[in-house]
Amino acid sequence: MNKQELVASIAEKSGLTKAQSEKALNGMVGAITEQLGKGESVSLIGFGTFDVSNRSARQGKNPRTGEAVQIAARKVPRFAPGKTLKTVVNE
Repeated sequence: MNKQELVASIAEKSGLTKAQSEKALNGMVGAITEQLGKGESVSLIGFGTFDVSNRSARQGKNPRTGEAVQIAARKVPRFAPGKTLKTVVNE
């Protein structure tokens, strides 16, 4: 499912127009992105939690040359599914 298909599905299930559904989806994604950018987490009960995870620096390997390279520490977004979502996926 791509973004336009998701917008159409939201419109169908909510009774909103496609334009309203796209604004709602963009608003939700924007709000989640903003909170993650601040280092905060976003919990949607039953669906899951979006948060930021810290990856420490580590030693890597250049696959072409085999040369050792240092990979810098960084923050990465993470999603942990909620119980309801896990149940639906496993049915």
